[in-house]
Amino acid sequence: MATKSVGKNVKYDVSKDGKLTITVDLKETNGKSKSGKTLTIATSNGNTKALDHEGNEFVFGLNVYKYPEE
Repeated sequence: MATKSVGKNVKYDVSKDGKLTITVDLKETNGKSKSGKTLTIATSNGNTKALDHEGNEFVFGLNVYKYPEE
């Protein structure tokens, strides 16, 4: 299966043997979170529907963030 992008800075791939691989570039930031307390690195923008190696639907959600340096 080909690598797909979802949300901001999130790429995923499902291998033929059923393994989900999620890739996030940890050097990238996407601004402050809604609360302003953290910096968003990556987000799937909520739950994302995808297909597994057999065409069955599954759902995942991802948020990666860090606290700003003070």
